[in-house]
Amino acid sequence: MLLVAPYARGMAVDAATALEFAGTYDPTPGPVPARVVMSQRWTQLTYLHWPYDPAAVAPLLPAGTVPDTFGGVTWIGLIAFWMRDVRVLGSAPVPYLSSFLETNVRAYAVDGEGRRSVVFFSLDASRLLPVAVARASYRIPYIWSSMRLLASGRELTYLTRRRVGPAASRITVRIGAPVTATPLDHFLTARWGLHSRWYGITTYVPIIHEPWPLLSAELLELDDSLVVAAGLPAPSGPPRVLCSPGVRVRLGTPQRLGTPQRLGTPQRLGTPQRLGTTADGR
Repeated sequence: MLLVAPYARGMAVDAATALEFAGTYDPTPGPVPARVVMSQRWTQLTYLHWPYDPAAVAPLLPAGTVPDTFGGVTWIGLIAFWMRDVRVLGSAPVPYLSSFLETNVRAYAVDGEGRRSVVFFSLDASRLLPVAVARASYRIPYIWSSMRLLASGRELTYLTRRRVGPAASRITVRIGAPVTATPLDHFLTARWGLHSRWYGITTYVPIIHEPWPLLSAELLELDDSLVVAAGLPAPSGPPRVLCSPGVRVRLGTPQRLGTPQRLGTPQRLGTPQRLGTTADGR
């Protein structure tokens, strides 16, 4: 089933637009934004994804967006990784502050112009200052948490515990061989924008990154309450699991929904990152 049109709020998203984009997905990177506000490397990344009824996700999305769907369902991701080399407006990375662990809960949306995006419901991070800056600038719901990443051979364990409230997460995976991305994998990983709420206004932030080098993975352990804490129903069934050594990600200037996007030069692909070892973000 495709439940899209009734969920539009604010700027209209018509049924024809939603249907047009529901069955296709172009994973080709777009042009670099005219102004890159922030760049960062996402490394040692694990994706867990579950299918959800769009009706359960739609009320949580910013006005003017609806759930993006694949195969008639939308998807919720629990994504854990190590963020490194954070740079603002081209500045040099600040030691300690530019490297931290993150675990986020995210959805996938599309707006009335057909721009597909991620929407973050929560982002737990292990550094207080980056949390404060992200909340104040992009109005992204970062939360300061105690976090660790443990590596043993091909196994990775991500530990997250919020400093306020009981929400926590423990994920352990065993990394496998490289895989060729399926259309669904492209849908879940090749996202070129971010929708968020900015002081009551829905904004769109253009994002550019290299195609994710994907690895198969086996989920060995999962004990998570972050998804439910984001206001979602508990996931049902086993998740779709993938890992990646990572890529560099660049974010452009936030734009009010309906503002034309200014673009720069075409995307130039870089070298994928290698998996690292142990981190402690407490």
